[in-house]
Amino acid sequence: MKEKKFKRTTVTAALPYANGPLHIGHIAGAYLPADTYVRYLRLKGEDVVFVCGSDEHGVAITLGAKKEGVSPKQFVDKYHALMKQAFADFGISFDIYARTSNAIHHQTSQDFFRTIDAKQGFIEETSDQYFDEQENIFLADRYIVGTCPNCGNPNAYGDQCEKCGTSLSPRQLINPRSTVSGQAPVLKATKHWYFPLDRFEAWLKEWLVEGHKEDWKVNVYGQCKSWIDQGLQPRSITRDLDWGIPVPRPDAEGKVLYVWFDAPIGYISATRELKGADWEKYWKDPETRLIHFIGKDNIVFHCIIFPCMLKAEGSFILPDNVPANEFLNLEGEKISTSRNHAVWLHEYLAELPGRRDELRYVLNSISPETKDADFTWKDYQQKVNSELVAILGNFVNRVMVLTWKYFDGRVPSAAELANTSEKRARVLSLYQQAHEDLEKSVTEMIAALDGFRFREAQFQLMNMARIGNKFLADTEPWKLAKDDMEAVGAILNYALTVVGNLAIASEPFLPDGSANMLTQLNITARHESHRFWNTHTLVEPVPAGHRLNPASLLYRNVEDAEMEGQVQKLKKPVISTTPMAAESHAPKPLKPEIVFDDFGKIDLRIGTVTAAEKMPKSDKLLKLTVNSGLDVRTILSGIAKHYTPEEMVGKQVTFVANLAPRKMMGIESQGMILMAEDSDGKLRLLQPHEAVMPGASVS
Repeated sequence: MKEKKFKRTTVTAALPYANGPLHIGHIAGAYLPADTYVRYLRLKGEDVVFVCGSDEHGVAITLGAKKEGVSPKQFVDKYHALMKQAFADFGISFDIYARTSNAIHHQTSQDFFRTIDAKQGFIEETSDQYFDEQENIFLADRYIVGTCPNCGNPNAYGDQCEKCGTSLSPRQLINPRSTVSGQAPVLKATKHWYFPLDRFEAWLKEWLVEGHKEDWKVNVYGQCKSWIDQGLQPRSITRDLDWGIPVPRPDAEGKVLYVWFDAPIGYISATRELKGADWEKYWKDPETRLIHFIGKDNIVFHCIIFPCMLKAEGSFILPDNVPANEFLNLEGEKISTSRNHAVWLHEYLAELPGRRDELRYVLNSISPETKDADFTWKDYQQKVNSELVAILGNFVNRVMVLTWKYFDGRVPSAAELANTSEKRARVLSLYQQAHEDLEKSVTEMIAALDGFRFREAQFQLMNMARIGNKFLADTEPWKLAKDDMEAVGAILNYALTVVGNLAIASEPFLPDGSANMLTQLNITARHESHRFWNTHTLVEPVPAGHRLNPASLLYRNVEDAEMEGQVQKLKKPVISTTPMAAESHAPKPLKPEIVFDDFGKIDLRIGTVTAAEKMPKSDKLLKLTVNSGLDVRTILSGIAKHYTPEEMVGKQVTFVANLAPRKMMGIESQGMILMAEDSDGKLRLLQPHEAVMPGASVS
């Protein structure tokens, strides 16, 4: 069947849930492959929009906010900002990064519901739902666990057993329990609206099972077919919550749209926000191609539920492909946010600055495209040092240095190398072989990109550098420089052409390295880039006589100490960057030994808190007014998650009285409150056993 040509492409990346920072599993699963593909389409000159945003509704948000002692809005504001900045710092090139709490998303989701509702596309039903009496909330399916009736897995979720893959409902679980309180839930009557997935079974078998058997990834197709073969059931698309998008019906007070109903509509609302009145052609024109990049835990929602929603609404295009990835493990274990067994993106960028390409390269090289993959810091170091530095960086640097050495930084002319001598005949043969091998790699790289095989595509990019290195090593221009500078010029002219093509080819994979190469070559290569990607052949971006910029290293080696620090960090049990508390808080190791004189410099005193208030725009800081016995001072303390302002007033505290003042959020803090961390991570005040006068010294 002849492949259909599209006028434009809409690319979506899974909306990350706004309840914690991003880790490398998220990046490898959806965002890096999506960004790589979009950069490729843009370089071809195609019309493409790349949309994403924070998913900000659902029970997990309300529970996370409750745990941090803030409102759901404050909670999602915090993590939306953190994720958006991390994406930007890493260079993920979204056209828009929106959020589902925006008014335009609420309107879009409610309009979507109304359209289906007007066609009588929902089922209204009152039924008994599991209710957590301790937390006073109805439980979403994913917040109920129990024993799977199919395989006996004791930790199956209320919607699916992740061990055997069986689709479940909470009532099918044996011995169900709430993941929120750990208690057995009770059944309580409530009214909800259901989306009748079962009505779409025949259509799904035609559109998906038959229609995408050949072009969808085997892991995606297999999971979808398994779900459909098991038979589909109506699915609740409303919830009893006070945080979310209100169901637009007069008889639905207190109900909101289920987060998995409104979340994929976030792609549509983000496009509306980006494109204004022009948005519909990216979602309703049959000449637009829709691609979803997701992780495997989202396959069912994007390949079955959302397409059925689009079909029911009636005016939208359907996904052309959903190239979902499997999971990324870390150092042989599953990534765990609760145990802090993760590489957090914002921390990586801060601790290993200037190494965005390195992480992109390593994650692409182990991309879990059809099965789970494992990230290790040892492998990271090996790939950076032996591939990025030793192959790509080495080739580019050698070519640039040789050109400056022999031709003062100007591109030499490509002299015609006739078979006038044995040496020239050999150079000509090596050139012809290199050119043939390079164009083969380019063709295979582009075919792999078109097929969402990013590991293979990046391998072909690095193969281009390998071919370039071999061409230099075989032709040995430094030896020919003794008696044939014309041949040296021809060799370096072609080697610079290879560098120019590498600069163009690397942009989807290594944008920083690409920019560096273009800077060294002193070119922009925009026109040549279009020709390269559309003709699948090498181009000539650096003409003879062109002036180059000075040579510089593309990448630098990763040192053992850098890696050891990252490995040791994973062994620390205490978590400070996610809303989930660590499961255990082991005692911290002793600090370096000090002498008595060092300790004697610290003035510890007892003071009484006379006033306390939360700091605006901070969920951690309390502003305390402390009577120190000598004066009344202001101390800012990061204890807002552990003590309320009301609890602090009247308490005696131990504080460092002679600590140099420090300005925080515009207020000068005049000391530090001493705290102890107990086994569950809660901070406790260090207080005298009996009340003492303010100003009493601690010795």
